[in-house]
Amino acid sequence: MQYRKTVTLKDGSRCLLRNGTAADGQALLDIFIRTHAETDYLLTYADECTMTAEDEAKYLAEKTEDPRSIEILAERDGQLVGSAGIEVVRDREKLRHRAEFGISVVRACWGLGIGRALADACIECAREAGYVQLELDVVAENVRAIALYQSLGFVEWGRNPKGFRTRDGRWQELVLMRLELSEE
Repeated sequence: MQYRKTVTLKDGSRCLLRNGTAADGQALLDIFIRTHAETDYLLTYADECTMTAEDEAKYLAEKTEDPRSIEILAERDGQLVGSAGIEVVRDREKLRHRAEFGISVVRACWGLGIGRALADACIECAREAGYVQLELDVVAENVRAIALYQSLGFVEWGRNPKGFRTRDGRWQELVLMRLELSEE
């Protein structure tokens, strides 16, 4: 799937949202490691990344060719500052209508509207791909993200009180959210 749009951020700067390509493999790997090191709200720790730049390049090339999934990169001042993507929950008849959504933005750019722009782009792409429902999990402590998702129409449908376990032994509750994309 392909996507390209320039948005104006809250500080007046411009941000290019575009699908990643194989040439972005190293940049995506770098941003993945950076964003996962900057917050405890993402699925993995930065040092758990097993992908290489070549793996990321292949992943991005596959996403570009797949009409039902995408990885969108956010560039500000020529630098990659975030990414978001959608993909089918599972390619089985009973599940093909559901897509998963994930997003990360570098901490220095939080609050500028990049997360909202990436989420809007993913919602648009999910509708274009024919999904009926878009789903995500978010750490309950991440109130800013939850507020963003709610403002976009996502609703909570459940909680997993022991969704994540941090390295220091704390449990992080996950809020399970979904967005209805069609009237089906």
